[in-house]
Amino acid sequence: MPRVNSDRSPLSTHATELRVRYPECDPMGVAHHAVYPTWFEIGRTEMLRARGGNYRDLERSGAFLVVVRLEVQYRRPARYDDMLRLETHLLAAGPIKILHSYQLFRGVELVAEGQTTLACVDGEGEVRQIPDSLLLG
Repeated sequence: MPRVNSDRSPLSTHATELRVRYPECDPMGVAHHAVYPTWFEIGRTEMLRARGGNYRDLERSGAFLVVVRLEVQYRRPARYDDMLRLETHLLAAGPIKILHSYQLFRGVELVAEGQTTLACVDGEGEVRQIPDSLLLG
């Protein structure tokens, strides 16, 4: 049975601080659009770590979480050396899929937001159930 709050509020939320690094920028000092998915992955990884888990142990158990859907809405440019706060929200966790949303802020200003759907697969790329330890953790 999927875990979803009836009011659509997040099951869990985690905040991560990020600084826009020079190699993440174009020649005008603006963060390149391709780095936002990497920042979202950092948010997911740190959320899992804060819950006492890590991807290395998950993968050693034969479970791999792969992105099957990604959306990004760019609201304002992030620039070199900006300090950003990434809020990662766990929206739903089902037998084989996990849904996250993201809000990226510079101070109180919303820079970007997005959403990912992750599916759980085994080492051969076949769909498998998410381990209970991840869903219950």
